[in-house]
Amino acid sequence: MTEELERVTRERVEKYLDITDRARKKATSLCSEGSLDEQRLSVMMRMADDYASDAAHFLSIGDYVRAFGAINYAHAWIDAGVKIGLLDGHGDDVLFTLP
Repeated sequence: MTEELERVTRERVEKYLDITDRARKKATSLCSEGSLDEQRLSVMMRMADDYASDAAHFLSIGDYVRAFGAINYAHAWIDAGVKIGLLDGHGDDVLFTLP
């Protein structure tokens, strides 16, 4: 494995911040307003947003490893919402693991 693939760099974190931001903007709710599923999805998206915020913070202080971990958790929350049918990924199999 090359050294480049083994390193977490600012550029790599920024790439995943962008991917996650695009996923967050693309995915839309499939939940009925006021439903229990909508409440659950709200919790999931709050977790995604909190982890994305953490990733940006860690990136700003130069902690690329924690930033990389946090942004991957953020994306996983969004992806999970698509996978379990609370979010519509609009057929995008690059940003999401489709059902």
